[in-house]
Amino acid sequence: MPFIRITVVGPTLAPEQITYLQNETINLMESVLGKVASLTSVLVEQPQAASWTIGRNPARIAVHVNATITADTNSATEKARFIQLTMKLLRNVFGSELMYVVVEEIPAESWGYDGRTQESRRQHAA
Repeated sequence: MPFIRITVVGPTLAPEQITYLQNETINLMESVLGKVASLTSVLVEQPQAASWTIGRNPARIAVHVNATITADTNSATEKARFIQLTMKLLRNVFGSELMYVVVEEIPAESWGYDGRTQESRRQHAA
């Protein structure tokens, strides 16, 4: 169950932009990292611009994507490709603003959903 959090500081996104970001990041998770699209969760957040600073200055536009996946399920090459293509997606939407993409790996026994860890799901599938 991959989880993607997209935090955007700047102009308010239109509903179509939010849907586009959600769908395209799910597509990347599926095509690049081999994740199941129907189990991929995406949250787009838009905090007030004053809450994000860079070098003590409020950010005009900044984007942070944090993709959480189960540890040891993807190669370094796959993760690098995901970061590269996600950055390309963000540049298509936001231009050349300040953007970060992070792939965070959590041990299978340390996270899950619906009351079961990813490790218990892995063991049950085997």
